[in-house]
Amino acid sequence: MPIEYLGLSSINGPLIVLEGVQDAFYDEIVEFIVGGNQKRIGRIIELYEDKAVIQVFEGSEGMSLVNTHTRLTGHPMEIGLSREMLGRTFNGIGQPIDDLGPIVPRKKQDVNGLPLNPVRREYPRNYIRTGISAIDGLTTLIRGQKLPIFSGNGLPHDQLAAQIVKQASLGEDSGEEFAIVFAAMGVKHDVADFFRRTFEESGVADHVAMFLNLANDPVVERLITPKVALTVAEYLAFDQNMHILVILTDMTSFAEAMREVSSSKGEIPSRKGFPGYLYSELAAIYERAGIVEGTGGSVTQIPILTMPNDDITHPIPDLTGYITEGQIVLDRNLNGQSIYPPISVLPSLSRLMKDGIGEGYTREDHQDLANQLFSAYAKVGDARNLASVIGEDELSPIDKEYLAFGKEFEEKYIGQGAEENRTIEETLDLGWELLGRLPREELDRVNTKILDKYYHQTKREDGVTTSATPGSVANKEL
Repeated sequence: MPIEYLGLSSINGPLIVLEGVQDAFYDEIVEFIVGGNQKRIGRIIELYEDKAVIQVFEGSEGMSLVNTHTRLTGHPMEIGLSREMLGRTFNGIGQPIDDLGPIVPRKKQDVNGLPLNPVRREYPRNYIRTGISAIDGLTTLIRGQKLPIFSGNGLPHDQLAAQIVKQASLGEDSGEEFAIVFAAMGVKHDVADFFRRTFEESGVADHVAMFLNLANDPVVERLITPKVALTVAEYLAFDQNMHILVILTDMTSFAEAMREVSSSKGEIPSRKGFPGYLYSELAAIYERAGIVEGTGGSVTQIPILTMPNDDITHPIPDLTGYITEGQIVLDRNLNGQSIYPPISVLPSLSRLMKDGIGEGYTREDHQDLANQLFSAYAKVGDARNLASVIGEDELSPIDKEYLAFGKEFEEKYIGQGAEENRTIEETLDLGWELLGRLPREELDRVNTKILDKYYHQTKREDGVTTSATPGSVANKEL
């Protein structure tokens, strides 16, 4: 039977202290009745003797020490789950905000999730196509993987996130069910409207469950938003056997909300003022990605975070890198050259890529092609550094070829339109087309049989050596 209390002991921002508490437990949900009619909810985050510290999700504005009734519910934070959540928009704690009425839940589940037995995890296989060459070709996203995007203030990560939502799929021939759970934390109203409008206009809104925590929403709500979104994703994946892609933006807002609440509690800060448990909180979110034995679905995560001052050693990207399986890094210099998406290829990687590409998944030449493109683009950097010292005219002919390759690689392979959705075959063929700017003897990362099959060298009318895969644009022009 729920217990009710009248009055509060103290109020400190979003934190409330209640004394004389009996039989309460950590993470228990608490309901407040303010002024006799207004209902708010919170959760217990600390217990000491008969005192409980409670976070109020909607904020403590308007609450006083005498006009508040408090009721302990006896259960942790739960959310009602249903397949009908796809195509709907919710606030940060899972309440519908799209004026389409309440959700009729099939089941309720604790948003904190349950520990997953590592033995029941299956190794991630197969890929998710994003339609973006720099991701699909060089840092392939594998089902069940967690692959963050490291961005910076002013870079087009929101546009990139929206493009991934519009274009993501399991490939051309897959008959499996696929859906997206999108959670935005601390976003401005215009950014939230951009996401809403983009999903609706592109026709993908019906397979997207969207959770929006706005910048003016209570900071405590931001802490629960990714957990609510992941609970929905787990239900769709492991109960409904769907493949779910979860996009979380911006994890920096989540971490800063944690720092703010930690400071209100008077906790001793760690690096950059963040609490010492930042790592474990991030891990509790990221590790909810994966494939569970005996189910037909998977949860794949793309967390997006903005690096303060573009510092990749900042605690948030630093700790994220320890937990996740690679990263996609956005580059401010490429963005300044109007290259979209401005993905910096060399510091980006996908550690699980090798296990979800190749024959039977994408194409037999994928891994060798990616290795050669990485190698060639690294030599482009060396040629550019040398040109900055001695001048481009003094470079050797092969260094000039690498400069030409680098320019074309950035403009045609990394760069693509915000509405351009490339198949995996188009991405791979384009890679071979670009490698044809280089002599065959420079391609030392590719198996000879693969090279014989896919490498084709020809000359354009201007005499410049280039390549074309069978049926590609370069061949057709000739």
